[in-house]
Amino acid sequence: MQTFDRSASVGFGFNPLDRLSERRADTDFVQQRRRDPATRFFVLAGEVPVLRVDSAGHDPLFSAPEMAALGEPRHEIFLGNDPDGRALFAVSLDAGRADAIASLPGLELIDVRTIATRELFEPGVMGEIGASKSVLGWHQRHCFCANCGAASRPSCAGWRRDCEACGTQHFPRVDPVVIMLAVDGERCLLGRQARFASGMYTALAGFLEPGETIEDAVRREIHEEAGIRCAEVAYFASQPWPFPASLMLGCFARAIDTGIVLDNDELEDARWFTRAEVRQMLADEHPQGLSAPRPFTIAYQLLKAYAEETAPAV
Repeated sequence: MQTFDRSASVGFGFNPLDRLSERRADTDFVQQRRRDPATRFFVLAGEVPVLRVDSAGHDPLFSAPEMAALGEPRHEIFLGNDPDGRALFAVSLDAGRADAIASLPGLELIDVRTIATRELFEPGVMGEIGASKSVLGWHQRHCFCANCGAASRPSCAGWRRDCEACGTQHFPRVDPVVIMLAVDGERCLLGRQARFASGMYTALAGFLEPGETIEDAVRREIHEEAGIRCAEVAYFASQPWPFPASLMLGCFARAIDTGIVLDNDELEDARWFTRAEVRQMLADEHPQGLSAPRPFTIAYQLLKAYAEETAPAV
């Protein structure tokens, strides 16, 4: 795996496909790639990947006949060519097909988060699966024009929806989210929500708002959720997050005060952790049983960089 930046080392962040975005409007080209016997398909029932299972493990790719046998696709996208030049597509079936598919021998449905947690596939495949889930999920949620309300139709190999009633073009949305560690020397700020697993603390996060810079969003979210004011902000890495379609923007921020004032609507708890405690949490050795997020998350990578003292200076 050849990578050039930190983001490619984060879960869903490495996607080796040649997206061929300049060819998406060429219907003849896309159909020729689809008919190629070497072409393979990711198949999702609703938003849950269908996997083939045998003694060798799990396989997320299906040939065209194998895909067609599972049901009529509701939505389809041309992802591009893999590093070997093989075309990849992704299709979604009606979620109601899930139980019938799961009952077939040699098939299993596993949600994307579990696939990532169990590290079932190499990073490049995870990037492809994450992109498939995000774009197919967008099609399922955006079947009607937001401008006039008429039904829209897929175009550009699944990367656009067109409204024939008013001419508006719609593109897959990506929601930017800042996720960050406020740092006070040998301590960093972590929080938890009530829905988290017992004892798990993580970086604070929140959606970037229109007209707001990444830096301002980082400072605003930390202050809103924990009452901590921050100064300098340093970007670390990003992570495509297909739940449903966010881009996590990982940052560090220098705290200029340390008194926590908790927003109980957002967080159940927040506290300062020493660098030594962070190392214990990453190793599952914290004396109080406290834990960190899973390794495929950018929150884990932020904590790892802080623990190893390789984070950008703030």
